[in-house]
Amino acid sequence: MTTLSDHRLERSYFLQDVLQVARSMPGKYLVMQNAGEAHRFVITDVEAYRGEEDEACHARKGKTGRTRVMYFQGGVLYVYLIYGMHWMLNVVAGPQEEPQAVLIRGLQSINGPGRLTRHLGIDKTYNEEDLVRSSRIWLEDNPASEGRIITRPRVGIDYAGKRWREKPWRFILQDH
Repeated sequence: MTTLSDHRLERSYFLQDVLQVARSMPGKYLVMQNAGEAHRFVITDVEAYRGEEDEACHARKGKTGRTRVMYFQGGVLYVYLIYGMHWMLNVVAGPQEEPQAVLIRGLQSINGPGRLTRHLGIDKTYNEEDLVRSSRIWLEDNPASEGRIITRPRVGIDYAGKRWREKPWRFILQDH
């Protein structure tokens, strides 16, 4: 049995520029369907990665087997493994062939992108999952969302040039 909501985000939300999507994601719900029951988690921390020009973005070297999902239209998941042990959960944003994604770094009471995927049981089987159509994972508006969103530079991108390391493309929900 699928429990869908009137608050589920539609494709048009994900087709916006990644900075608009990332700025608006903190406070929204990440919803996981398990055994017929929907579990909602407030998104608290995200980072934006914007195309081939962004030296911190995986698409900086163009389309590869790993990054091809970033070239899909917004609303699908890009899930990849780092350090051979942590799955990273990203939401593709923007129109098709414009590789952009939002890394979900934290949920209410779960800080760290590796911790949240481990807690939720997210692995490579979620790669390319369509959040608009999926019956096991999606995003929803949170009508009760409160808190101020602050910006910070992205973390863990020492390989990128200073200009890209200092961009305030990390969006964090405060006071939640």
